[in-house]
Amino acid sequence: MSGNHITLSGAPEGFDARLLAKELGRGAPVVHVARDDKRMEAMRAALAFFAPDAVVLTFPAWDCLPYDRVSPNPDVSAARMATLAGLAQGVPGPFILLTTLNAATQRIPARDVLKAASFTAKVGTRVNEADLRKFLVRMGFSQCPTVTEPGDYAVRGGIIDIFPPGAGGPVRLDLFGDVLDGARRFDAATQRTTEKLSLVELAPVSEVILDEPAITRFRQNYRIEFGAAGTDDPLYEAVSAGRKHAGMEHWLPYFHERLETLFDYLPGASVMLDDQITPARLARWESIDDQYDTRAEAMKRRDRVDTVYKPCPPGLLYLDDAAWQAAIKGHRVIQLVALPQPTGPGVLDAGGRIGRNFAPERQLENVSLFGALADHIRTRRTTGQVVVASYSEGARERLKGLLEDENVKDAKPIRDVRDVGEGRGALFLTVWALEHGFEADGLTVVSEQDVLGDRLIRGARKRRRADNFLTEAQSLSPGDLVVHVDHGVGRYKGLETVTALGAPHECVLLEYAGGDRLYLPVENIELLSRYGHEEGLLDKLGGGAWQAKKARLKERIRQIAERLMRVAAERHLRAAPILEAPHHEWEDFAARFPYQETDDQLSAIGDVLADLEAGSPMDRLIVGDVGFGKTEVAMRAAFVAAQSGVQVAVIAPTTLLARQHYKTFADRFRGTAITVRPLSRFVGAKDAAKTREGLADGTVDIVIGTHAVLAKGVKFRNLGLLVIDEEQHFGVQHKERLKEMRSEIHVLTLTATPIPRTLQLSLTGVRDLSIIGTPPVDRLAIRTYVSEFDAVTIREALLRERCRGGQSFYVVPRIADLPEIEDFLKNHVPEVSYVIAHGQMAAGELDDRMNAFYDGKYDVLLATTIVESGLDIPTANTMIVHRADMFGLSQLYQIRGRVGRSKARAYAYLTTKPRAPLTPAAQKRLRLLGSLDSLGAGFSLASQDLDLRGAGNLLGEEQSGHIREVGYELYQAMLEETIARLRSGELQGSPEDDGQWAPQINLGVPVLIPEDYVPDLDVRLGLYRRLSSLTTKVELEGFAAELIDRFGPLPREVNTLLLVIRIKGMCRLAQIGRLDAGPKGATVQFHNDKFPNPAGLVEFLTAERGAARVKDNKILLTRDWATEPDRIKGAFAIARDLADKAGTLKKKAG
Repeated sequence: MSGNHITLSGAPEGFDARLLAKELGRGAPVVHVARDDKRMEAMRAALAFFAPDAVVLTFPAWDCLPYDRVSPNPDVSAARMATLAGLAQGVPGPFILLTTLNAATQRIPARDVLKAASFTAKVGTRVNEADLRKFLVRMGFSQCPTVTEPGDYAVRGGIIDIFPPGAGGPVRLDLFGDVLDGARRFDAATQRTTEKLSLVELAPVSEVILDEPAITRFRQNYRIEFGAAGTDDPLYEAVSAGRKHAGMEHWLPYFHERLETLFDYLPGASVMLDDQITPARLARWESIDDQYDTRAEAMKRRDRVDTVYKPCPPGLLYLDDAAWQAAIKGHRVIQLVALPQPTGPGVLDAGGRIGRNFAPERQLENVSLFGALADHIRTRRTTGQVVVASYSEGARERLKGLLEDENVKDAKPIRDVRDVGEGRGALFLTVWALEHGFEADGLTVVSEQDVLGDRLIRGARKRRRADNFLTEAQSLSPGDLVVHVDHGVGRYKGLETVTALGAPHECVLLEYAGGDRLYLPVENIELLSRYGHEEGLLDKLGGGAWQAKKARLKERIRQIAERLMRVAAERHLRAAPILEAPHHEWEDFAARFPYQETDDQLSAIGDVLADLEAGSPMDRLIVGDVGFGKTEVAMRAAFVAAQSGVQVAVIAPTTLLARQHYKTFADRFRGTAITVRPLSRFVGAKDAAKTREGLADGTVDIVIGTHAVLAKGVKFRNLGLLVIDEEQHFGVQHKERLKEMRSEIHVLTLTATPIPRTLQLSLTGVRDLSIIGTPPVDRLAIRTYVSEFDAVTIREALLRERCRGGQSFYVVPRIADLPEIEDFLKNHVPEVSYVIAHGQMAAGELDDRMNAFYDGKYDVLLATTIVESGLDIPTANTMIVHRADMFGLSQLYQIRGRVGRSKARAYAYLTTKPRAPLTPAAQKRLRLLGSLDSLGAGFSLASQDLDLRGAGNLLGEEQSGHIREVGYELYQAMLEETIARLRSGELQGSPEDDGQWAPQINLGVPVLIPEDYVPDLDVRLGLYRRLSSLTTKVELEGFAAELIDRFGPLPREVNTLLLVIRIKGMCRLAQIGRLDAGPKGATVQFHNDKFPNPAGLVEFLTAERGAARVKDNKILLTRDWATEPDRIKGAFAIARDLADKAGTLKKKAG
């Protein structure tokens, strides 16, 4: 050991941040190398407590494996490049750089490359647009219609949007000729400006810089290493053509003259190494070397099922032991060790010890957990200050209350270490996600996890507005089936500009049976809704069949709605026991929940508690994606019921689900005085009989099982709460039995089928609904890779999962694909055992196979999409999807959600067919899914995709038949309207006026969003769809502001379009069905030839003094409108006057 290598023992995790802060006090930068990204995050959290003022930079590792076929995530690349660019330019003052072992042992582009590769522009200076575009391509940016993630750029006329690496967010450059006229930062979700900038700095987003010299260098090196490249080498082809290729970063050394290490960027810095880092580093090098050999071997195999992969020798990109020693030579190196070691030359003891863990107390019923904590705090206070670290504000509040119940009253909430003074005897509570507590001289830190067991933490993320994102993501693509309110099902063919009355007008082109075409003006786009199924019969234009179909359905919808209302009314008249739990026990139980509750979860729990205390039978439906924490809501309800002395039955449709629930409940109720028993065909006869006895004499509080619980032979002594999971999967007679049980007891139903948003609104009065729409623990735990099928990668993925004791899913789209994959598993991955499951098996056999997999008897479950329904297997953390391009978006989202349920890192591989080009739609889906983590729109997306496929089984089986007839969105709208009318007692109105019509307006003025203003068709259609739903002046002005912000000053046609939309709103209020205007005047025709207030119409006509006359149910008004603006103003005035006379204007305003 040389003098500048020190081993610092007695440095447990958490305490090491204090040592790091101390090291920073020496005045030089410090690099901390963590074992993995989780440890790096923990260090960042700890530094926020111990060194709140320090400058902390992070340098994350690639989130893909060595020799992968995928590139690192754009966010990760961007964060790395932003940090490197900063270091290359120089960071003032001492700072801390947090990095991980994987990042530190990998070579990176040299400093001079980064210095040369930045681009700056000041507002008011000249910018050469062609050069800027070249620079962007060279730096690894990719062009797309709307900028959503780092590394994107979009060009629209004089406006260029760029999403550079770093935390700032995307920027928008406004060029006037070749001068930079303005620059502003904007929000990627809403596309609206957030601040103005005077200077723009761009760094590369990728470590591969694709300029001419780099491409030449790559081609030479590649040829020297592998010989002349054949035609079947997609990587070589792409790079030679100057295109980005997925995964090309793994050949980084071939692109650069020389590579450096992270330590070269920080010549004077001290280096702190995490505990256990040397064995981890050596193991990593071995595995990389091993992966290289496997790839080199596979390259020579004849029976290849994928395209060729030529691996780059490992020493060029990664550091082996000798290279690592050379890299850190000359730096002051401090090796941290958690446990104390005997001190000696170069070995010091920092004095920290790992804190006490309360695991033994947690398992025992008769020991008070919080009593034990209070005692521990009292003893530690005699020697120094005590800090208790909680995971969230809410958890801190709850802990404070629980400690006060144990007579510890003087706890003080603090933010960071500065609030902890010298001295001893004080108790502080802070928010710090600490894994385990520690004890050091004068300071004891207890983490919530020591007391309550494993917590799973989620960072607070910005809530993104998903609505705008969705309207654009759900734009139609040509060939989709749509439903027109008056004409029925047609096929959408695209947007076309038609000349009407001498002015261009953009229309949506629809094709009907027999090739008939219909042009629908864009401002009336809301008459269209998606049909929601891929295939269906087209209706005939002008035929009466569609109207008849609609009328029949209307009557049926009315009956459904009335039935729903009646059920709800009857329930309110009955009485049920009032259930409440004692406060301290309730808080204690709630504190043992290992996650932080999401807002939705808290409100659902609140709703359920209120229902239980209300005294009338609860009938609540909780909707939330699998893994969104519905079970926790059920467990809290069960806790309250059992504490109040009534029994609880939990019923699931399959034995597997029942077993899962039993396991969850049993774990969660351990340490309380409540007995939980299972009942299903997996329970032995003796146990089952005992459970039945216990239910009859009241010794069993909670029973969990399949429909066996509903059997006539099962008697309850005092059943008070019934929890039903996935009710739609039960058969008819079971449903009837449930209905009988329902009348006097509380019922809580859980379902994972998202119900479309619009229906939720209308059904709130009918059935109490709680929606859990936010995912719990940050699901960034799932690494998603989209790449072509690669035998080696998949073999490694399956084996890696097997080696860490986990299981994997392999999902195929069709039963016909099973043999092919089975064959692949036998030949390429003979080490793993697999079991096959698909929907055409007998229910019993399927259930047995799923249970065997759940019990860990097989490594891989090879299945069709049945995995998407409700499975929760915590040990399964690798998911491979075959031919991912054949699945729908929400299917993929749901399938991927099957993994990542525990603390282990989860991987999802979405594979596509080698060398087969994807359809644009499939590409978009897969790209969306890759970036979904960052959107938080997953649930809305899943529900939106379900909108398309038709779901929501609130009312029973007949519903799906109706949906097929008129398409999903229209059915929804009709049902919603009927219920709303029933509730307000308005269903006496005329049946033909269902509020679904739109005024037609022809003013002979251009109405469209020009193509050169918004070039991307999907974005344009999305804008039209959003526009058609706006009505008020304020909304339209907001929309106009957004357009100016995103696309530049409004062209005249767009201005006109916005005015026409306003006129349309007025016409609707005035019941005007059609308004035509020209230079000489206007004609007005009312909807269904009716006007709500005939007397008012007479007043209007008299006031016109002869300038108006009535002919064929139309009103003809003579005017002199020479210019277009006159025509628009005049038409608006007529519509407004008529709305005023109809009496609807005041109603709307009041």
